[in-house]
Amino acid sequence: MLSKTQFKEWFDRYKYAELAATSAALLGSQLSRIFSGLTTAYLITFIEYFAFYSVITGMAYWQSAKRNKAIQQKTTLKDVLLIIKNLLLEFGYPAVLDILFIRPFCMYWLPILTGNSLTGIMAGKVCADVVFYFLTIVNYEWMKSKNHF
Repeated sequence: MLSKTQFKEWFDRYKYAELAATSAALLGSQLSRIFSGLTTAYLITFIEYFAFYSVITGMAYWQSAKRNKAIQQKTTLKDVLLIIKNLLLEFGYPAVLDILFIRPFCMYWLPILTGNSLTGIMAGKVCADVVFYFLTIVNYEWMKSKNHF
């Protein structure tokens, strides 16, 4: 059963990356004025991913550097490789499914179904996010149980 504490932990972990991704998706929705529906759907997906993973990676690096500074060590290549490994474990297959199928599908069809580009893109984003975060949180909780963090 979900607890308030778990939800807050997940919210705190993903909120800044999600804010960046949502902002990027909204800005990217303006591409629908230039490109066709499917092209726009993939462009928005890639723009959103770049924003999301830039923030997630930056935060993971910052946290690692902060831990290392507390014990008076430098952040090394080994630390960076550990960050990459953990991000791949947490986001790997959910990201692949999301970027190749789920998000473009939602970003393409929901603007058509709603009849409004901006409303459809936001609805598509929410639908894709539900699937993505479900899979990602399952991975995150599994990694915590195996002490990967």
